[in-house]
Amino acid sequence: MLGILSAGIAPGLALLSYFYLKDEYESEPVFVVLRTFMFGALLVFPIMFIQHVLDTENIIKSGFIDAFLASSLLEEFFKWFILFYAIYQHVEFDEPFDGIVYGVAVSLGFATVENIFYLIANGIEHAMARALLPVSSHALFGVIMGFYIGKAKFTEGKKAKWVIVSLTLPFILHGSYDYILISQENWLYIILPFMIFLWWFGLRKVKVARILTMNHKKKQYSTQNSFHS
Repeated sequence: MLGILSAGIAPGLALLSYFYLKDEYESEPVFVVLRTFMFGALLVFPIMFIQHVLDTENIIKSGFIDAFLASSLLEEFFKWFILFYAIYQHVEFDEPFDGIVYGVAVSLGFATVENIFYLIANGIEHAMARALLPVSSHALFGVIMGFYIGKAKFTEGKKAKWVIVSLTLPFILHGSYDYILISQENWLYIILPFMIFLWWFGLRKVKVARILTMNHKKKQYSTQNSFHS
C-alpha cells in the first residue's frame, strides 16, 4: 500500500515542484500553493459522485459525451471554479506567472488523488503510464488555465474574454485527450503527438508568462520610482 501511495503521489509533487521553480521573480508561499493543491484533491469526491450518477442513470450515450461532458467539462469547470473564486482575488496572486503556479496546483491535487485511486484499483504496474499521460496532461491543462487566468487579472480591458478562454481551452484540450483514449483503436499513435503538442503549448505559455511577469515587475518599479521622484 505504501508503494502505491508513493507511486501515486510522486508524479504530482514532481511536476508541481517543476512549475513552482519556474517562477523566478517572487515564489508563492508554499502554504498557499499546498492549500490550493488540497482544494484540487478534494474535488475528486464530488466529481466522482456526479460521474457515478451519470453512469448509473445511463445519461452517457456515446464516447464523445463521456469525454467532453462526464470527464472534461466536469473536471475543468470545478478546477476553474476553485481557481477563479478562491485564488483570483487572493493577495498572493500578484503577478501573471502566479496563475500558472496555482492552476498547476489545483490540477495536480485532483490528478494525484485520482491517480492513487486508479493504482489501488488496477495495480502499481500502471504507475509509469499514469505519470506520463493523465498526471502530466492534468498539469498542462492547469498551466493553460492558469496562464489565461493570469492574463485576465493583469491585462487592462477585455478581462472577461480571457476568463472565458481560461475555461474553454482546457475543456477542449481535455475533451480531445479523453476522446482519443476512448474512441481510437490505435490511440497510442495519436496520443503521443498530442502529448508532444500539449507539452510544447504548455511550455510556450510558461515562457510567455515569465515575460509578462518581467514586464509587470518593470512597470511596478517604474511607477514606484515616478511616485518617489
